[in-house]
Amino acid sequence: MATFGFDRLIYGYNRYKTTTSLGDPQDWVLLTNHDPAYIKMFLGEGMLQNAPMLKWALANDGACSWRWPHDMELSENLSAREQQVVDFNRKMMVTAGYTISFKSVSVRTKAAIALTAKPGMYQDQVEQIWAAHGNALIVANNVMHLKLLTLPNSGLRRLTKRQNEVLQWVGDGKTTQDIAVILELTAATVEKHLRLAREALDVDTTAQAVMKAAFYNQMFVVDI
Repeated sequence: MATFGFDRLIYGYNRYKTTTSLGDPQDWVLLTNHDPAYIKMFLGEGMLQNAPMLKWALANDGACSWRWPHDMELSENLSAREQQVVDFNRKMMVTAGYTISFKSVSVRTKAAIALTAKPGMYQDQVEQIWAAHGNALIVANNVMHLKLLTLPNSGLRRLTKRQNEVLQWVGDGKTTQDIAVILELTAATVEKHLRLAREALDVDTTAQAVMKAAFYNQMFVVDI
């Protein structure tokens, strides 16, 4: 992206959002090469949730110019918190760029990437770049996004081999007693592994654990 003038990126992917919240940050995939001081403020001070381009990305698919929040600012249609984010970005020289919001496969998932132009570049220059190379940039970023979707995401919620195994059998429709027979364990031991899997995934039910492990690409993964 830097060869096209976008030297700072933020890619975000949430596998487990709700209709009213971005969900637990431990469920996010966040990749960036922004300055750590910027990210610390952007994430730590709650600016992410009020960023105008994030709100656009959550409601739309495709690409959007950062001229949009600038126009919103000029027409005084930004909220006080959104204006705070815009002012912070201006101070940190995050002022020109494009956001790509990827098509979601589920209402619980969303991914987007913010392409920030080099310091000193104006949005008019970015529009010229996008007019010439926008389609190629969209394709390249979609390929990157689809590749990331295939990678296991363990994060802080890594399942043990046994926890993964019992969840896979539950996903196949087996009961606790069935799994105990298959794995030559006691039913109590199976229940223990299921409980630990629920705790690791921070869910209340085994069905939720199966679904979340699937979101994390930790189900039916072959060890190489």
